[in-house]
Amino acid sequence: MTRRYFGTDGIRGRTNQEPMTAEIAMKVGMAAGAHFMRGDHKHRVVIGKDTRVSGYMVESALVAGFTSVGMDVVMVGPMPTPAVAMLTQSMRADLGVMISASHNPYADNGIKLFGPDGYKLSDADEAAIEAMIEVSPRLAQGAEIGRARRVEDARGRYIHFAKSTFPDHLRLDGLKVVVDCANGAAYNVAPSALWELGAETIAIGVEPNGININDACGSTAPQALQETVVASGAHIGIALDGDADRLIVVDEQGAIVDGDQLMALIGTMLAKKGLLRGDGVVATVMSNLGLERYLVGQGLSLERTKVGDRYVLEAMRAKGFNLGGEQSGHIILGDYATTGDGLVAALQILAAMVETGRPASELLHLFDPVPQLLKNVRFSGGRPLDDARVKAVIAEAEAELKGSGRLVIRPSGTEPLIRVMAEGDNAQQVETVVDRICEAVAEAA
Repeated sequence: MTRRYFGTDGIRGRTNQEPMTAEIAMKVGMAAGAHFMRGDHKHRVVIGKDTRVSGYMVESALVAGFTSVGMDVVMVGPMPTPAVAMLTQSMRADLGVMISASHNPYADNGIKLFGPDGYKLSDADEAAIEAMIEVSPRLAQGAEIGRARRVEDARGRYIHFAKSTFPDHLRLDGLKVVVDCANGAAYNVAPSALWELGAETIAIGVEPNGININDACGSTAPQALQETVVASGAHIGIALDGDADRLIVVDEQGAIVDGDQLMALIGTMLAKKGLLRGDGVVATVMSNLGLERYLVGQGLSLERTKVGDRYVLEAMRAKGFNLGGEQSGHIILGDYATTGDGLVAALQILAAMVETGRPASELLHLFDPVPQLLKNVRFSGGRPLDDARVKAVIAEAEAELKGSGRLVIRPSGTEPLIRVMAEGDNAQQVETVVDRICEAVAEAA
């Protein structure tokens, strides 16, 4: 079924354009509130947001929607997405909402929903909410109308939680850490948690003004972090995105370390301690073949899913894994969190540095990535992947790469794009294969 509002990670779009308008946000609040009104207890929703100026508008509209159907609202202000998931569960709320467009520019915004267990909603729940957006749920009457209040200690609760995931017998004393918070949701909590654990902390991207979120900073633009790490002589740099659910690391030499290397290290460390459930890691089809080969060499497996951290988490829960993530830096540690958490993942990396005494450049280079190339082909309509010529070219490419590489071709979940990715031991072969497929897709489109 084609969905009008929900995409691969909640609802997202350009602010004041459908679906990210105040009117639709209010309807989402009404529909989601009505959907989760189960039982005769007083119902509660936790709402957090990142630092976008449009967050005020979306928050107010959601509050109106939720209270109109009888749900009480607890607002926690700018907080990381994983903090909202954690607070939803710990405060026994019926629903959690994060207002954020993650790593997107400030002009975009989004709405992510969490169930009472702190996990992102299932496809079935999202479909039910979509259906209710189109009709007006029953409105509360008189004293049944919900109330709204702000909680001032939410940051402290999350900082305490994040620190609790760091080994009790370790400290970060003597480590100089640069943290880039993308002028986003973690601008306060991440530097505070690191400092309280003993690190000498240099914080950048911690002056949000409503429009500078992810602007030349954060996990998608780590150049400023690289420069600061090298110039300050720091041991490591940590880059979060706008809602702090993903992590990219910079080593002491200024080299960028992606999510695949981070999963390799965390997976290895957990396995050595007998704490890696499932004897492997869950990642998406986009994770590098080098990661898969490394894990197999360690006697571990790599379980692949389609793109999206929600699908990684679904596989983790279904098959009993406690570590998964994406190359882009979403790292899910199932023993601690119900979604990706950049700060918690960073603390596991820092713990490994303290335990081993090894520099980040050595510790975080466990395998050489296989040459990988991704290109996008824009199309205006139709289904170019169903074209007979495109299918033939793809089949030829798969045969050519068999045994030495992989091919992943998929339509984007958010834009009219076909994404073509290939990887293999021969970089020239990979480039030739990708270009050939892109050309065929472009002709069909």
